[in-house]
Amino acid sequence: MAYRTPSEFVTKMIDAGEAKVFMSTKDILVRSYMAGAILALAAAFAIAINVNTGQPLAGAILFPVGFCLLSLLGFYLLTGVFTLVPLALIDKRPGVTIGGVLRNWGLVFVGNFGGAFTVAIFMAIIYTFGFSEAPNAIGQKIGVIGEARTLGYAEHGANGMLTLFIRGVLCNWMVSAGVVAAFMSTHVSGKVIAMWMPIMLFFYMGFEHSIVNMFLFPSGLLLGGEFTISDYLIWNEIPTVLGNLVGGLTFVGLALYSTVRELRSRSDDTHV
Repeated sequence: MAYRTPSEFVTKMIDAGEAKVFMSTKDILVRSYMAGAILALAAAFAIAINVNTGQPLAGAILFPVGFCLLSLLGFYLLTGVFTLVPLALIDKRPGVTIGGVLRNWGLVFVGNFGGAFTVAIFMAIIYTFGFSEAPNAIGQKIGVIGEARTLGYAEHGANGMLTLFIRGVLCNWMVSAGVVAAFMSTHVSGKVIAMWMPIMLFFYMGFEHSIVNMFLFPSGLLLGGEFTISDYLIWNEIPTVLGNLVGGLTFVGLALYSTVRELRSRSDDTHV
């Protein structure tokens, strides 16, 4: 399946991060909006499987279809750009600045949230027949998830916040491994197989993914979940974003870059 060596795929990672920094605002917003929407649909799909079958593993096994699809289409997730874009700065690519990195992150966040929130509204309409009746079983499940993963953390105070942050770290450790996996092969089949495994792991383990949560928690609020917007932001989204940043950049991006830098400097194909 045409495997690339670490020195080869790390160079591809840096190239991708550099390209994202210089992409137009419109293109970043469109690509990130579509990524948020597709991942939200995949989350809704997985929850429907869990509710209808009573088997959480089944939902986790099938959830990665959304991640693979958005990756193959070239769309952008915040969790992915947390890992890739800083590498272009660290590698001192011409014209890449801290401001450019932060601009990219900000635009991708906005686009991801817009896509996920759009799907949240669409699915809330479906679950309630246009808000004309109480949520169905899937809608009720989403409301419970929102409560457990905001108020549930808040009940434990600082320990809950630490747990939430670490779940965010572990999540993007796995998700960014999936992002990198797409660079390991030149064949679609190889990319999909490599991406599938870490994404399935993060979803089944219940780790915290900032973009998935951009769908789950607004959906929960729309469907009558017993928590507030401030609960969502303080006791989930903000700590999750920070955890995702640390997990992806530290345990994937920097770990790979620092260990293959010397190999890359000696390689004849450094900029392929």
